[in-house]
Amino acid sequence: MNKQNQNKAFRLAVMAVIAAAYAALTIVLAPISYGPVQFRVSEALTALPFLMPGAVWGIFAGCVLANLYTGSVLDIVFGSLATLLAGLLTAWFGKKGDTVKNRILGCLMPVLFNAVIVGAVLTWGYQIQELESPLASFGFNALTVGLGEVGVLYLIGYTLIRQLPKIKAIREFIDRFNQK
Repeated sequence: MNKQNQNKAFRLAVMAVIAAAYAALTIVLAPISYGPVQFRVSEALTALPFLMPGAVWGIFAGCVLANLYTGSVLDIVFGSLATLLAGLLTAWFGKKGDTVKNRILGCLMPVLFNAVIVGAVLTWGYQIQELESPLASFGFNALTVGLGEVGVLYLIGYTLIRQLPKIKAIREFIDRFNQK
């Protein structure tokens, strides 16, 4: 196998491990991973595209697998789409440079996309409308999902993208993954 094929195989294997980790973390922690108030620990992995843009596809696949667990087409399609869009923008901020501002903005993408998209799915797809109007319910659902994302992304995700490159073996791993 030539060098280019070895690197493709390596990248594919890493994406598969990321997908499995995302799905396993979400499903094992199901009581806090799903619903209107969620603290989806696996979402911390959505910060990885900041360091490794190709990781977006592993995270997206993992999210699809995790959302298959719910059996809801809305979760599978829209929840996974939120994660994909957030991952793509997180990767974009990572490509702009490893600065505090870009790390903060990169971690903000999953917060925003999940708050809006998952908040909408909860409100209109699952009819979780406990307040006086659908718009107020959407605001509440977006807020609760967004707060869970803030906790996960800024406590765990930000720490990952800040600290992982400081470890020589991890930095070399990231460099290898990012080689085309």
